[in-house]
Amino acid sequence: MVHLFRTSLGVMALAAAAFGAGGEARAANGPFLAHQALYDLSLVKSRSNSVNSARGRILYNFTGSSCEGYTSEFRQVSELDSGEGKITLSDLRSNSWEDAAGKSYRFKIETRMNEADAGRVDGSAERDGDHINVRLKLPSPKSFTLDGKIVFPTEQIQRIIAAAKDGKSLLELSVYDGSDDGQKVYNTLTVIGQPISADRATASDPSTSDEHMKSLKRWPVTVSYFDREAQQKEGEQTPVYAMAFELYENGVSRQLVLDYNDFVISGAMGKFDAKDSKPCN
Repeated sequence: MVHLFRTSLGVMALAAAAFGAGGEARAANGPFLAHQALYDLSLVKSRSNSVNSARGRILYNFTGSSCEGYTSEFRQVSELDSGEGKITLSDLRSNSWEDAAGKSYRFKIETRMNEADAGRVDGSAERDGDHINVRLKLPSPKSFTLDGKIVFPTEQIQRIIAAAKDGKSLLELSVYDGSDDGQKVYNTLTVIGQPISADRATASDPSTSDEHMKSLKRWPVTVSYFDREAQQKEGEQTPVYAMAFELYENGVSRQLVLDYNDFVISGAMGKFDAKDSKPCN
């Protein structure tokens, strides 16, 4: 179930990042769309028969602008049935803010399993030249530095969209999003497919019929997350988890597929509402 939280945070981070592209990305990609999206979760398959059924929802809300930064609120509630009456209920909540230039990142994350006390992470990260300064308040006060080549979620999505527009199919990045205990860095491999034209709509998906989306193309994207420490110590090449989705050029994601290795969950967009963004002065 730890993997479930990691993947959820990955989805949150990608969604949040999609609207946080600054500078060159805004010029290249046009405005990003503030919106609220609801995804309905269901089990696709269980490779080890460890999960009989799964259900839940992800609610994602994004607001902000390039001058004031971007705020994302994310909640995922999931119920997994492992058989013989073993039900695991997880509740993940996250709130993050990121400036448009990808220099500052603040995050608060709360995870709860069944009736156990919630686990909390609260911290911030600031880019300073060739390194990143991270300060954690929770789960315990701690300060440390990261390699400046590591990117925050904003720049991750910025680069995925830029690579897709350049016709590239592979992108490797190291990413820090504050997940786990606030000290984890993931190496990521992104595989980008051929663009899907705007006229290929899906009637059952509210995003493809929305007026803001009808003229936009999208790309099938798969992002695999690897434990950076395990790779450095053992040469580990098995991803901790992977997620696939269709990524619009304005940052909206649809058709989520979350692969936890033992089982796979899909996230179908059940509701989509575009919002007005407050223009910069």
